[in-house]
Amino acid sequence: MPEHVSDRTALPEEQPTSRPWQLRPADPERVHEIAAALGCPQPIAHLLVTRGITHPSDADLFFHPSFDHLHSPFLLLGMSRAVERIQHAVRAAEPILIYGDYDVDGTTATVLLKTAIERIASPDLPARVTYHVPHRLREGYGIQPVRLAEAARAGIRLVISVDTGIRAFDAAAQARELGLDLIVTDHHLPDPTAGLPEALAVLNPAQPGCRYPFKSLCGAAVAFKLAHALLLAHATTEAQQGHLRHRLLPSFLKLVAIATVADAVPLVGENRTVAALGLRELANPVQPGLRALLHVANLPLDRAPSATEVGFRIGPRINAAGRMDVASDVVELFLTRDLERARDLAEKLNRLNDDRRSTEAAALSTIDEHLGQRRSPSGAWPAECFILDDPAWHRGVLGILASRIVDRTGRPALVLSHDGDEAHGSGRSIAGFHLLDALTSVHAVGCTRLPPRSLFTRFGGHAHAVGFSLPIDRLHLLRTRMQQHTRAHLGAGVLEPPLAIDAEIPPAGIVPELWRWLERCAPFGNGNPEPVFLTCGLLLEAPPRILKDKHVCLNLLRPADRTPIRALGWSRSLHWPTLCTQMRLSAGSAVDLAFRLRWNESSWDQPRGGALELEMVALRLS
Repeated sequence: MPEHVSDRTALPEEQPTSRPWQLRPADPERVHEIAAALGCPQPIAHLLVTRGITHPSDADLFFHPSFDHLHSPFLLLGMSRAVERIQHAVRAAEPILIYGDYDVDGTTATVLLKTAIERIASPDLPARVTYHVPHRLREGYGIQPVRLAEAARAGIRLVISVDTGIRAFDAAAQARELGLDLIVTDHHLPDPTAGLPEALAVLNPAQPGCRYPFKSLCGAAVAFKLAHALLLAHATTEAQQGHLRHRLLPSFLKLVAIATVADAVPLVGENRTVAALGLRELANPVQPGLRALLHVANLPLDRAPSATEVGFRIGPRINAAGRMDVASDVVELFLTRDLERARDLAEKLNRLNDDRRSTEAAALSTIDEHLGQRRSPSGAWPAECFILDDPAWHRGVLGILASRIVDRTGRPALVLSHDGDEAHGSGRSIAGFHLLDALTSVHAVGCTRLPPRSLFTRFGGHAHAVGFSLPIDRLHLLRTRMQQHTRAHLGAGVLEPPLAIDAEIPPAGIVPELWRWLERCAPFGNGNPEPVFLTCGLLLEAPPRILKDKHVCLNLLRPADRTPIRALGWSRSLHWPTLCTQMRLSAGSAVDLAFRLRWNESSWDQPRGGALELEMVALRLS
């Protein structure tokens, strides 16, 4: 999940005052049934129904996630064969190599699988498990043949990939030539035309023919499924099974939850269960590395972090290792039992995150200048995918830069840096524009007389995030073909969607009980976004108060009983002071407000228990 950058002063602020508001429809009978069965406020019931929870039994599962809601790992195609091969390697004391990746997903997956394999080994014959996390700049993403050759020379006979490998056709072929058995665990989408790499086993819920019921696991969750299957097969007694359920699985889910949130997979279905259970277990963690990481992220240890805190404060520090230095430090952080070493590693990640922020800020200044030139006099952005490249940009922050462009413009973006004759890039997209499909479409279009890999040297990813590389002399082809593709797929319905309102709340319904129910709907994230509510007819008690020249505070009143409510507008996607001036707001103005609920524990007017506040999303006169 990208970190938030609040400084947008280099660009004109967006003024989406004409953007229509659209209340998500819900069957009134279903809403009434849910509200009556749960005893919850009507807006909460409306929210649940719009998100597919249409029966009280579904709501009970939603509000009470448990380990029983996790699907059997053996439903994954290839799982039994993978477990048997690893068990054989452990019993025979064969050296095993885990081949990871350098982001949160890949490093946590490496830790999970290494820990599980070591746990199933006999105390008299410890498992021989090593790992390799590639260097982002020197090696890049994916399984590198040179590393497989090194592994074979070192006596390795079993290689297990995590969070990578689903398109590693050349690596799989070399593994066979070297006599290596390869097990691929991944969650990225397979190549729709080339199929799957020829490995001993491929574990990926997205692969054809896999009957696993949930398809949107992150890479660490797929690795966790393999770990879970190994531990299940090893737990032959009732005591071992109880230990697995009550101690090991909760412990493993801490890292799976961090990866699930940080990788921005949809927080629905099994992912929501994983995130909810894992975040809960992160309260007061025992492992030294986790404790040290929460400490440097300024998160308290006496409560579970929220998904937002994981996404904005924990995830970036883990990712900073792979972006700016060596990601193997993260694996060591989560494996070490040495308190001093854990503190040193966590502090190093914190410093690297500061370096990352500085590097990102320098590149953003150039990007903002370029984007400012692309905006029309009316403030509109062109209907295209922005493609920006600069030899000076650090490859470790390209994905973040692409996210920033999406945040600023509401347009998909590809951002590239140069390394000799090769350009390396990352892309991020918007809802309704499948970025991996776009790259697949432009890869070989109109090139029947050229080799199949006519544009990209490599590419892969998801609908909203991709990575790729190509020769620099093909950049013009990328721009031309993406422009043609976006003309057909970036219509007004994608670029200017209505503001979706999850539920309407009458002024009298903005009460602490609503907040308590809303907390139970968390964790929020991709696929289960934090709700936007609508309340109409609020009265402005006094003129808007400007904060730091770009934010605004509205002191509002409920019209029936004159109860005060404070609303805050943070100038992230629009400049609130300008908007309030355009609307000529003054004391007594009646407004309709789209907002997200907040609880301010140190509210000036409720110093003991805090108070509800509204974070404004959009505003209009009643």
